[in-house]
Amino acid sequence: MTASAPPSAAPPADLLPLYVDLDGTLTPSDTLHESVMRLARQAPLDLLRLPLWLAGGKAALKQRIADRVRPEPATLPWRDDLIAVLRQERARGRTVVLASASDIRTVQAVADHLGCFDAVLGTEAGGPNLSRAAKRQAIEGHALSLGFKRWAYAGNSRDDLPVWDGAAEAWAVNAPANVLQALRADHPQARVFPREPLTLGTLLKAIRLKQWAKNALLFVPLLAAHSAEPQAWLQALLAFVAFGLCASATYLVNDLLDLPSDRVHRIKRHRPLAAGRMGIASAVALGLLMLGAAFVLAIGVSAGFAALLLLYTVTTLAYSVRLKRLALIDVLVLSGLYTLRIGAGAVATGVDLSNWLLAISIFLFLSLALVKRCAELEELVDEDTTLAPGRGYQAGDLPSLRTMGLSAGFLAVLVLALYIDSQNSRALYAHPDWLWAAAPLLLLWLMRIWLKTGRRELVGEDPLQFALRDRFSWLTLLGMGLIGALATHGLPLS
Repeated sequence: MTASAPPSAAPPADLLPLYVDLDGTLTPSDTLHESVMRLARQAPLDLLRLPLWLAGGKAALKQRIADRVRPEPATLPWRDDLIAVLRQERARGRTVVLASASDIRTVQAVADHLGCFDAVLGTEAGGPNLSRAAKRQAIEGHALSLGFKRWAYAGNSRDDLPVWDGAAEAWAVNAPANVLQALRADHPQARVFPREPLTLGTLLKAIRLKQWAKNALLFVPLLAAHSAEPQAWLQALLAFVAFGLCASATYLVNDLLDLPSDRVHRIKRHRPLAAGRMGIASAVALGLLMLGAAFVLAIGVSAGFAALLLLYTVTTLAYSVRLKRLALIDVLVLSGLYTLRIGAGAVATGVDLSNWLLAISIFLFLSLALVKRCAELEELVDEDTTLAPGRGYQAGDLPSLRTMGLSAGFLAVLVLALYIDSQNSRALYAHPDWLWAAAPLLLLWLMRIWLKTGRRELVGEDPLQFALRDRFSWLTLLGMGLIGALATHGLPLS
């Protein structure tokens, strides 16, 4: 008879039960932060209750939030390389357990979705927040129930150090350098899944620095008034930076609120927040910092400009939370926000704003806002989808929206044509008849961009961003500038 191994024999380290952290490890995101963002979108007034819930302890906070909203596992970013290894470990007989400080319902939903865990541990109602020492104690108890005195643990943060201290095998996933250094003091052979660093390029992409080009509209009142006053241009420059910082902060808010829908979008899923390359907490901190800096600059420009920037901020946030889901209201708000930039530029520089300029702007930007919506709906037609996610439109709305957009563009050109023979035009231009050349040029540019939209050449693109890299658009702008110069300083046509 062959003697069996004594009960006290230690199992091989690679067969010890493996406990895996969720937030920051299995997913680069944080499910509590994800839940708060969902709460902000679905029931924003409940955010006022967060301090009261937190007063009952972090476990109570998580329970209260999970009672109302929970992240959808299918829309979360995952460490696919780690998940592949976990499946391999489980396939060869190793017990794999998802152990998280998140609410137990969220943890169970993740385990059910991924299908690579044998059991789950999480924060339960009436129990402690399953982090640090509490998590280690829960893991020790669970491992003993399986017949093991030792275990392996995969984590990512300083909160995981107490758990690693009691583990026989350590895995570090997405761990920062200081955590890795502390971990290797006790586990020099720790298995490491390196984190993707937050680079300057990622930050600039997250704040959409390219979108700052839209704020060049702040300089339009100065150009339209033919002003060369250095102080006015300095004020406009400060206003441009303030608007850029504010706009970037609101873009971050928009991306935070749209995380679930962005992650299932063909293009938007690659944005830093949606892809998990930038954390929610980092985005919130950066947004608040930029917003504060924007209003410090705005107050330095003038109280009136700061008031308009506040109006822009409130309207943009309302657009992100609700208005962009209302058909037709959304495009009117978008065109209004573009026109507001022009008005803010006039206030910042002390230039009187022409009603002609306002009218042209409203119709022109309404046409471009409808271009953007039509481009999105063209994509839905390609994907054979009925309802635009997070929007109030259906693919069948395309013909109506095209008609509205083209009409708005033609009205912008009509107002420009009427302006040429106005008193304002004769006061500003020595030879306003030259401006007649601008009307067909603008008309050609608008018809071309609508033609490209119908051909699906603008799918997934912002029309203004498209214009920035389009050679024909730059030639059109150059032509408009030349026409303006001829109307101001050129020879008379007759």
